[in-house]
Amino acid sequence: MKGLELPERTEDFTADPVELFFDLAYVFAFSQLVGVLVHDPDWTGVGRAALLFGLLWLPWQQLTWAANAVSGNGRRIRLIFLVATVISVPMAAATSSALGTGGPTFAISLALIMVLGFVIQTLSAESGSGFQRAVLRWVAPNAAAIVVLVAGGFLDGGARVFAWLVALVIVFGAMVAAGDGEWVIRSGHFAERHALIVIVALGEVIVAIGLPVVEALADDATPSARTLTALVASGSFAALLWWAYFDRPGPALEHRAESLVTDVERGRYVRDVYTWAHAPIVAGVILSAVALEETALHPADPVPLSIRLMLLAGLVLFLGAVSIAIWRAYRAMALERIVAMVLIAAVVLAGASWEGLYLIASVVVLLGLMLVAEHVRLEK
Repeated sequence: MKGLELPERTEDFTADPVELFFDLAYVFAFSQLVGVLVHDPDWTGVGRAALLFGLLWLPWQQLTWAANAVSGNGRRIRLIFLVATVISVPMAAATSSALGTGGPTFAISLALIMVLGFVIQTLSAESGSGFQRAVLRWVAPNAAAIVVLVAGGFLDGGARVFAWLVALVIVFGAMVAAGDGEWVIRSGHFAERHALIVIVALGEVIVAIGLPVVEALADDATPSARTLTALVASGSFAALLWWAYFDRPGPALEHRAESLVTDVERGRYVRDVYTWAHAPIVAGVILSAVALEETALHPADPVPLSIRLMLLAGLVLFLGAVSIAIWRAYRAMALERIVAMVLIAAVVLAGASWEGLYLIASVVVLLGLMLVAEHVRLEK
């Protein structure tokens, strides 16, 4: 690892292909989370999925911060990322069974990936620099969290859940304390990495809504007109979520990061807007994927309350987190998005007897109107 390249602080760069390769394991992991929610569409299932998502978020963030500090196209860094990718495959495979027999595999995989991130950060820090001090203050509590995480993987039932929650709390506390550090921040790289993980989550929506067609073709049947219409409505839903993030908020959040002057300001901003706010954005997309899958499978039936609540929760997480990120960046209210959340809540809660197709179509219309109204207001 001698001679690890560290670009100038002012030098930004795009994500390396090896980082995108690492993200492929998260396609697998997110599909496992959807399976957990489909199998247990109740509060217990949602709680389990939320815990697992929080744990999956840790190594992805760790490698994102680590890669931000070094030139990702160096062979040494690519090798570390490839090792992390190999480790992430059993991690993703064990996601659905992490609270059962897959606990040790899941926890050890997470821990190893996080350690690889620490290695990159530690070796990339110049001796005596403010960045090195920030990294060391960050690694110390995370080492304790890793011990708790791995130990929890060998416990049973509620003890495992408690241990993993403690690990999350330790890491969260470390994130708060890290806000005073002088981090190396390349805003373009951070923006691109988080945009890509949003794309990965939206890809899970596409996979989920395609299941009805796959099942129909497997049974040598032609998908019904209602099913095809539901698929088009679900595809429109995914497209509108894409637009709601990538058209204005994504570029605006990156622009704000570029305008900050000090390392401490940029570090806090990236932590708040990307590390924290993007977690519910991605989680919201995953919850929406579950609701769309179940609705597209039975487009002529009323949607069960649990599925409707997942759809609502997913949209509230997505729209609400984007609104919070905008407020953090510009102290501006995303009025149309707040109104849309209220209207969608009313439609979802009132649509107990509606066919699934009509419910999704109504939500799509509201999302479309929200984006049009927002565009008209901001263009004045």
